[in-house]
Amino acid sequence: MLSVGRRGKQVATQGASSGRSSDGWVRASFGSAGTALRDGRVRASTAFKEGGVRALFDGAKRRAKTRKRAIAAVTAIVAVIAGAGVYMLTQGGGTPPNAPITYGAVTLPGPFRVMSVTPAPGSRHADGSLPVRVTFSAPPAARSPMPTVTPDLPGSWQIVGDAAVFTPTMPFAPSTKITVNIPADVRSNAGHVLAGPKAAQYTTGTYSTLRLSEMLGQLGYLPWSWQLPNVGLQTQSDANSGSTSSSSSSLAGQLALAYDPPNGIFTMEQGYPGSLASMWQPDRWNVVLRGAVMAFQSEHNMSVNGTVTAALWRALFKAVMKGQNNVNGYTYAAVSQVDPETITIYHDGQVVLRSLTNTGIPASPTVNGTFPVYEKFLETIMSGTNPGGSHYSDLVQYVSYFNGGDAVHYFVRPGYGYQQSLGCVELPFTQAKEAYPYLTLGSLVNVSG
Repeated sequence: MLSVGRRGKQVATQGASSGRSSDGWVRASFGSAGTALRDGRVRASTAFKEGGVRALFDGAKRRAKTRKRAIAAVTAIVAVIAGAGVYMLTQGGGTPPNAPITYGAVTLPGPFRVMSVTPAPGSRHADGSLPVRVTFSAPPAARSPMPTVTPDLPGSWQIVGDAAVFTPTMPFAPSTKITVNIPADVRSNAGHVLAGPKAAQYTTGTYSTLRLSEMLGQLGYLPWSWQLPNVGLQTQSDANSGSTSSSSSSLAGQLALAYDPPNGIFTMEQGYPGSLASMWQPDRWNVVLRGAVMAFQSEHNMSVNGTVTAALWRALFKAVMKGQNNVNGYTYAAVSQVDPETITIYHDGQVVLRSLTNTGIPASPTVNGTFPVYEKFLETIMSGTNPGGSHYSDLVQYVSYFNGGDAVHYFVRPGYGYQQSLGCVELPFTQAKEAYPYLTLGSLVNVSG
C-alpha cells in the first residue's frame, strides 16, 4: 500500500507542571521542547496547454526535523522552464538515519519515571527510519539496562541527555507494529529505578507515493524526469542524500528516503499533449503511475499487474542504486473517436505514428478512458459473439491489449477512419506493424471522443 500524505513533526513548548493521564503515562513539562506529530499534505495544481506545460506545486509544507541544518530555508518553489512543465518539491526529508541527536538533560522532582516515548504510542503512520526515543524524568545511568524493541532489528541504544535512544541500522518495515518494552530495572544516575515496567506500541506508515514517482521518474519510466534541485536550495540533509551520496547508494538510505522523500524537481519532456499532463500528480496514485509501475515490472521479469508490493519496492531500490534505467523509452497513444477516427503515438516526446483507425460500433463501443497496455501478441485468435448473435473467430496480428478484450491491432477492412470494430482499435497492416514495438507493456492508450 501507498502513502500519499506526509508525516511531520511540530515542536511544542510545554509548561512547568506534571501529571498522570488515564492511560498511565506521566505527562510532564519542564521547559524543554517536546514533539507532536501532525499530518502535512502536498497540494498540487496544474495548468497545461498544447506545446508547453506549466506546473505549480503550492502549499507544500515539509517536516522540519529538529536535527537538520538548513542551507537555505525553502518551503515550496515554483519553477517554470520555457516549453516544459516543472514540479519543484522542497519539503525537507532525506535526513541520514545515523545523524547525531542532541537533547538537554533535565532532572524533574518526584520518582524516577518515564515521561514520553517517540514515536508517540498509538500512532499509526510513524516514519520507520526515525530513532526510538524514551525520555525519563532524570538522566539514565550509563550502565543501566536499556529498553528493547520488537520486532528485533539491528541497531544500538545510547544515553542522550535524559533519554535512551535506539538508532536502527536499517529502517523498520512499513505497516509494522513496533513494541517498545521498558524494564523496571532501568536506573537513573542517582540509583533510582522505575516503579514498574512499561510498554508502548506504534505502527509504521507506508512508503511514500511521492518517492515512488521520484524513483520511476529518475529511471525514465515517466514522461517527467526527476532530479535533485540546485545545491544552493537544498537543506544539509538533502545535500547528503543526492544520487551520488553514500546514504542513497545504500539500501538503508533508500529505505529512509521511501519514508521521507528528498527535495526534487520533476520536469516534463516536451512534445506530449495536455491530455497526458493533466492525468498526473506526483504524490497521488493515478493511471500514469500505474502504467509506469507496469513498465518497470515488465523490464524486471515481474508479474505485470500494476500492483505495488514489497518485492516491487526492493526491485526499485536495487535499480536506483545500480542506475538500471528504462530501456524501452516512454510511449503514449491518443485515440480520437471523432470522424475521421485517428490514433497518434508519442514516443519519448516525439510523434512516431499518425494513422486512421477504426473503433467500436454503437452496439459494442470502445470505452473512453486511459488504460495501460497489459498483454501483447504478434498474432492471436480473437473469438466471441457478434451483436446479432453469430459467432466469430478471427486471426489478428500485432495485438496490444489495453482494456479487457479491447486491443490495438491489425484487421483487414475496406477502409479506416470510422466505427467498424467490436471495441478494438483497428489499424491497417503497415501502421499496426509500426505501432506494435512502441506499445510496450505499461504504455498508456487514451481513448476520447
